[in-house]
Amino acid sequence: MTTRVPVPVRDARPPVVAGRPRTLLAMGPAIHRALLDSAALDRLPRVADTDTALLVTDYRSAEPQLLARTEVLFTHWGSPLLDEDALRRLPALKAVVHAAGSVKHHVTPAVWARGITVSSAAAANALPVAEFTLAAILFANKRVLESSRRYRHERSAYALLPYYAGHGNYRRTVGIVGASRIGRRVIELLRPFDLDVLLYDPYVDPQEAAGLGVRPLPLDDLVSRSDVVSIHAPAIPETRRMFGAGLLGRLPDGATLINTARGSLVDTEALVAELETGRIHAVIDVTDPEELPADSPLYTLPNVLLTPHVAGSLGNELTRMAHWAIDEVERYAHGQPFAHGIGPDELSRSA
Repeated sequence: MTTRVPVPVRDARPPVVAGRPRTLLAMGPAIHRALLDSAALDRLPRVADTDTALLVTDYRSAEPQLLARTEVLFTHWGSPLLDEDALRRLPALKAVVHAAGSVKHHVTPAVWARGITVSSAAAANALPVAEFTLAAILFANKRVLESSRRYRHERSAYALLPYYAGHGNYRRTVGIVGASRIGRRVIELLRPFDLDVLLYDPYVDPQEAAGLGVRPLPLDDLVSRSDVVSIHAPAIPETRRMFGAGLLGRLPDGATLINTARGSLVDTEALVAELETGRIHAVIDVTDPEELPADSPLYTLPNVLLTPHVAGSLGNELTRMAHWAIDEVERYAHGQPFAHGIGPDELSRSA
């Protein structure tokens, strides 16, 4: 199935790149409107032979001739699954350029088995997540959420020195779980601050950890020594509910757990039970289930900052991913390798 969406009318088209690959957009109509600003709508046809108003949402009902001549798929959220049946309908397909983060929802092993190259804007999407995490860490150590609620309730000044005893961002310990793209960017953003940064990642050896400027520790030790623990591990079978009752119980009194990775990494029931004691705090941007039931205590607990999966690219941050992806299409058009290519092995270690 294909959908035609309205795009701004342009008075003049810019010069085009020779050898533009025939490119088809595969994504939902809503994300198309948010992803492609006027600059992107001008750039993409310059580097690719494409109709930016035409989207494919179902390969089975799309025009066969359109699919048969497609060399590059430009994908985003809402892209249909690229299984063997879809690939049979795309005999000329050579590359998939994903203008978002994870490709797990639409790229299957059959894509790589046919020699199709894949690129992702995951590195671009990592930037706002890391920025969100940095803000959450600094606010958590400063007890911003807690003090704001107290000030709103009392509506008068209170004794700050005794209230903030033991809090602040000087020589606090931050534990990073997972040296992913986002985890590494968070580590980089934390360098200017007077914080001690620990890392747990079974794929990072001591030498690499030293290069990152962090101290590697086993997960249990990291959790028990950290004032803030921030999760950046992938959602794979081995990490499902890795933060259960036992690990959550190791968090020091007053510590904060931050999850901007995937909700499945935390046992929601165990987290709620720990938070209800008031012993720890949490900044939760992703949950399991993704949409919590209306009666979930996470909505109302005073020691929880709950957001609806907003850490990743939203608003004008989507445009950054679009241009990263268009850069990749341009590289492909010039016969150059992708700058952000990914292989099948990364699926087992990515979000």
